Amino acid sequence: MADMFLWAMISAIIDSLLGFVGVFSLWLSPQNLNKIANILMAFAAGSLLGAAFFHLLPESLEKISAEQAFLLTLAGFILFIFLESYFHWHRCKCGVQPFSFVILVGDGVHNFLGGMVLAASFFVSTSLGIATIIAIIAHEFPQELGIFGVLVKGGFSRNKALALSFLAQSTVIIGAFVGCYLSDIIGGFTALLIPFAAGNFIYIASSDLVPEIHKSKGNELLTRLAIFLLGVTLMWIIRAH
Repeated sequence: MADMFLWAMISAIIDSLLGFVGVFSLWLSPQNLNKIANILMAFAAGSLLGAAFFHLLPESLEKISAEQAFLLTLAGFILFIFLESYFHWHRCKCGVQPFSFVILVGDGVHNFLGGMVLAASFFVSTSLGIATIIAIIAHEFPQELGIFGVLVKGGFSRNKALALSFLAQSTVIIGAFVGCYLSDIIGGFTALLIPFAAGNFIYIASSDLVPEIHKSKGNELLTRLAIFLLGVTLMWIIRAH
């Protein structure tokens, strides 16, 4: 139990440091930064789908019925449709500056839930936890670059934008602590959260990341597809071992 808690908390702390990825924009040209973000998004799409189908769903089917697992997966998918729809609506009603605060709140909530998922994954198995943190980090890196850009455009200084990004990202640590606590005292909590997380991963990959792959053409498209498959393959290799 102590080892699972330690794994979860260390992974959450590493994840929280992604709040500082915006600092890379200080040294990289916009073109190079965009290329790196596109590569990472393709890899994130593959790793998120791979984690969902090779790790999260199979583990949940071993603990609860297929009907429960798929209903919870669908619930996780639908919840994030509504969350993202809210953010898009709010962006239309408000200016960039108010939306910057909405982004921070939304990112904080998302990371809190991610921390709970991370903790629950390690309580199932170390391999599932490792697959989950890889998928989360692959997704979070380009996302945090985008959030940093929104905050700067919203009027924040670069230093303040970095600090706020880190604060929003650090809620993953709180989520991991809560997830460890609930997994320890509530029987079946982990079994219910894992398929819900799968729905989250599938939604992010299919709605936000895969469409970005299709925006490219020619050799660039082939490169992104290869990186996407690399992400899927990595998740399969981790499962196989």
